[in-house]
Amino acid sequence: MTLPALPEESFHRVLCVVAHPDDMEYGTSAAVARWTARGIEVGYLLLTRGEAGMPNPPEETARLRLAEQQAACAAVGVSHLTVLDHPDGMLVYGLDLRRDICREIRRFKPDVVLGCNYAIDTPHGFEQADHRAVGLATLDAVRDAGNRWIFPEQIDDEGLEPHSARWYLVPGMGGATHGVDVTGESLRRGVISLEAHAAYLAAIPGHPTPADFIPVLAAMGGKAMGVEHAVLFQARDLHAPPDLTLD
Repeated sequence: MTLPALPEESFHRVLCVVAHPDDMEYGTSAAVARWTARGIEVGYLLLTRGEAGMPNPPEETARLRLAEQQAACAAVGVSHLTVLDHPDGMLVYGLDLRRDICREIRRFKPDVVLGCNYAIDTPHGFEQADHRAVGLATLDAVRDAGNRWIFPEQIDDEGLEPHSARWYLVPGMGGATHGVDVTGESLRRGVISLEAHAAYLAAIPGHPTPADFIPVLAAMGGKAMGVEHAVLFQARDLHAPPDLTLD
């Protein structure tokens, strides 16, 4: 069965919540490039500065990776970048993560939230611990943000308002329900966005060049959509009534 396209015509704001600098650039940023080109506002929330991702001293690494992330954002038209300072490599699912993600959802008011994969086992191996923690916390924070009695200090003291996003997206081929056609310029810009993490990639022995493997991944997604290149997502319409049919 050919996967359908996401209903991008209904998207206005997309908030992408990830653990580290570079997490968005391993393919997903090509979809972001398409969205921003269509006038959709996209924001990134990074829970860490990625300070544990290179052999350099942590503060030096954090500064370097922030600069590379800003360049990666510019490549795909993202101007709203928020980077928090939770400890890289040691994220723990809990109220602290949920609170900070909830705050950004209420602040940015997206109709679409994109989170990390929170599964343990994935088609590419075991998921990294920070990704799992952020993915699960994001899933819960989407609901938290719409309930004024959860983290009420954000409403009473910070002047924010409850906000209920409609769509929740998790990128990846496992369990994909929809796709985004990134053939052409969107894919090119997605490759450039990963190339912006030059120092980080250089610190990983044997890492392939972005131009060698990002198009290959996108071509695999394209087969599922019936197009040349695509990014795949598991998408949930959070405003849809529950499916109560029984098999």
